[in-house]
Amino acid sequence: MPRLLVVHHTPSPTLQAVLEAVREGAALVEEVELVVRPALSAGAADLLAADGVLLGTPANIGYMSGALKHFFDTVYYPCLDATVGLPYGVYVHGGDDTSGALSSIQRITGALRWKQVAAPLSLTGPPGPADLAACRELAATVAATLIG
Repeated sequence: MPRLLVVHHTPSPTLQAVLEAVREGAALVEEVELVVRPALSAGAADLLAADGVLLGTPANIGYMSGALKHFFDTVYYPCLDATVGLPYGVYVHGGDDTSGALSSIQRITGALRWKQVAAPLSLTGPPGPADLAACRELAATVAATLIG
């Protein structure tokens, strides 16, 4: 069974609501195993065991969270060659701007040579029903790409 790894930093109730919507969306694709790991505890073994990854982070002062950056620092060299072409998606939540965080994530995933399989999801302010539906759709899309 293909495995989708969700690596997230969820420090607020807002991001917890987003993460729950992501879980719901991934669960729609029953043929995929969902593994959810906080960014500070996810590592190379988690990534190497995954068939795809969904990244989630707040935008902090124009950048991804330190926790997600720590994840990338931890997995970069051990996974550099082994994860080429890994399907991925990303969601970022910010108070008013997520562009810097998205840009930095895209630079790193580009260097890792991962394959983005869904448009990045940029959320600002409190997530409404349409935002949470978009989170479910993102997770379901990334999960569905793992079915071969």
